[in-house]
Amino acid sequence: MDLPSSVVISEEGPREGFQIEPGPIATADKIALIDALSACGLRRIQIASFVNPKHVPGWADAEAVIEGFTPREGVEYSALWFNERGLQRALAVREKLTLTGFISLSASEPFAIRNLNRDRAGQIEAMRKYVRVHREAGVPIAKIIVMAAFGCNFAGDVSPAEVVETVSDARAIARDAGVEVQDVTLADSMGWATPRRVADAIGAVRESFDDLRIALHLHDTRGQGIACAYEGLRLGVTAFDAAVAGLGGCPFAGQPGAPGNIATEELALLCEEMGIATGLNIEALIEAGRLAERIVGHRLPSAALRSGTLAAFRRRAA
Repeated sequence: MDLPSSVVISEEGPREGFQIEPGPIATADKIALIDALSACGLRRIQIASFVNPKHVPGWADAEAVIEGFTPREGVEYSALWFNERGLQRALAVREKLTLTGFISLSASEPFAIRNLNRDRAGQIEAMRKYVRVHREAGVPIAKIIVMAAFGCNFAGDVSPAEVVETVSDARAIARDAGVEVQDVTLADSMGWATPRRVADAIGAVRESFDDLRIALHLHDTRGQGIACAYEGLRLGVTAFDAAVAGLGGCPFAGQPGAPGNIATEELALLCEEMGIATGLNIEALIEAGRLAERIVGHRLPSAALRSGTLAAFRRRAA
């Protein structure tokens, strides 16, 4: 398949990163990073989580962050929530957010139990209620998310057939609710993805659901993230999630300290060097990543923060 001419990279660093940092991060610092990212050419930035602060204390100040940041024209700002309480909190600040819901299911039942205390049947029932509540609130269901799509620290390998079965469950939930969903994100929640696993999962989903657009949410837990992104690009994927400087990680993966999402600036650099447009200012992203490092007070995974862009060296050479 031909490489795409352009891709959309959705930034999840603020939401994903600040949920897992062990020390408290000042609200003003969270706002500063969001405002810096807004100037990088990003079209979508996920900026907060409306979750129980007892479980995720890093987002106890979600409302204050949303009240304080400065929206930029042309950028969609979103937040994450998992239940009706979270939805109500999001609705209260909807004037600054693009509110959309999703049907999120785990391809690994042990991970769903660990993450949300739900088995497969419990996941399906919860998502049926979730969709109903969102429709009643006038919030659209935008996509399907398959967590643990490539493997699980608690269940081991996750097969392409299990991914297809999970997508099928999600489509049944949407169909029964009268909702049309055309996008599915395959999420590497615990860093099990390899290029072969990515190719197998994408191939299986496309074979079963040729009308769905596939996006990738990749973690760099074992250093495979950019290689997996390349494989996705080779297979024509045009939408990716990423996190500036590689902020974040999954707090329920049972692997403390493991890297989180692939770094936005590294993915953008890969795309641009392959002739794939991103619309992003990579040098500005690197500066935002360095700001993120200063805020969290420790080194973040992105190698681009230390090496810079190739464009900078080309300018010097010229």
